[in-house]
Amino acid sequence: MTAMTGNELSLKDTLPSGQCFRFSEENGVWTVRAGVGENLRVLRVTQDDLSPIMDDPFWFGFFDMGTDYGKLREQFSEISPVMKQACDYAPGIRILNQDPWEALCSFVVSQNNNIKRIMGIISRMCGFYGAGGFPTVESLVDAREDDLRKLGLGFRAPYIVNTARAVHDGEIRLDALKTLPIDQARAMLMKVKGIGPKVADCALLFGCHRLDCFPMDVWMKRVMATFFPGQDKDIFGPCAGVAQQYLFHYARTGGYFNYKEK
Repeated sequence: MTAMTGNELSLKDTLPSGQCFRFSEENGVWTVRAGVGENLRVLRVTQDDLSPIMDDPFWFGFFDMGTDYGKLREQFSEISPVMKQACDYAPGIRILNQDPWEALCSFVVSQNNNIKRIMGIISRMCGFYGAGGFPTVESLVDAREDDLRKLGLGFRAPYIVNTARAVHDGEIRLDALKTLPIDQARAMLMKVKGIGPKVADCALLFGCHRLDCFPMDVWMKRVMATFFPGQDKDIFGPCAGVAQQYLFHYARTGGYFNYKEK
């Protein structure tokens, strides 16, 4: 495997890694949609030519191209052999800088779900409520649960409405989530029915760039119990969320635990 520098990016490892849900790939061309309502942005890019990302400040920030991931991998690789393996397995993974509302809503949708289904539900939500862009908070505040269920949300339908109302009413302050102490930010989210620890941490990591967040799903619990028994996220330092993404992707696609997404 060719070593990557801190500024390189792997589209195939970053986009399908469970961070975002509005992308597609055809014949090597990746299409990425980001932004809420009228702020929709569409990117078309290939791995061979990343200039549409490097030359556009929005996409440069979206893919976190200003962070030296090479340095982070060096630090993580000193923690343990399996951490080094995870970094070497997919060195081009980066943590995406998504809109806080889009990330929060998307991870409410993600509960007890798989990536393919999540993508389908969110695509239908964008068509029904967002005219292609991600649905705004206002468009979902008074959404009918029956309509949401028809889009495939099932038991998550009231959670989406709860979350939209909490943001609309100021119970969740999206801007504050980026700066509050992490425990306070997590607690603000978890006051809302339908938002548990994993959803809160995913929303903070992928929507607020809180790199100290370390989402724990069943697979990460397995990783920690198997490879880091008795340890917690503090072993990975202040950018534990980046380490989590390397480990999650490695466990999910590298053949560990015989994981197969259904």
